[in-house]
Amino acid sequence: MLNDDTPDEALMARSAAGDRQAFDLLASRYMLRLRRAAMKVLGSVDAAEDAAQDALLRGWMRAATYDPKQASVSTWLHRIAVNAAIDRVRATRPTTEVPESMVDPAVSAEAALAGREREAILAEAIAQLPARQRTAIALTYGEGWSGADAARALSVSTRALEGLLHRGRKLVRAYLEARDA
Repeated sequence: MLNDDTPDEALMARSAAGDRQAFDLLASRYMLRLRRAAMKVLGSVDAAEDAAQDALLRGWMRAATYDPKQASVSTWLHRIAVNAAIDRVRATRPTTEVPESMVDPAVSAEAALAGREREAILAEAIAQLPARQRTAIALTYGEGWSGADAARALSVSTRALEGLLHRGRKLVRAYLEARDA
């Protein structure tokens, strides 16, 4: 019987055998995280929702290819979601829209406006990065993933991830300096 305590690997094994209920349980566990990861890459709530749905469909279709020796179910699904988001970026030009954030009422209007402006400028700088650098920064800094997990999600070594992050930070810094000049 399936319940919330059923391990991810057991659910994946049942999904690979065609058990839709098992995969639906996995989908409910990970949908929010997949949408959040896609949001970091895409910058659009609607596009992130579509990418997360696409990732779940891909996961269902490829459940039989899942190998627990290669990655956890969580990492495997996140990797699919990030790839789905990157595919969408490649298909369309990246957006610089920044979602509205909730403002703490204790913060002055001037400070809140300055904070939102800084966030928008930073988001604009990050949106200019190549997709893999943008994704590396989103996973590492935005999602708080470890270097090893982010590297696995991007299918690169941790050294290659460090290179992506270094180049990404360098480009963001150059963008901000050019904007200030």
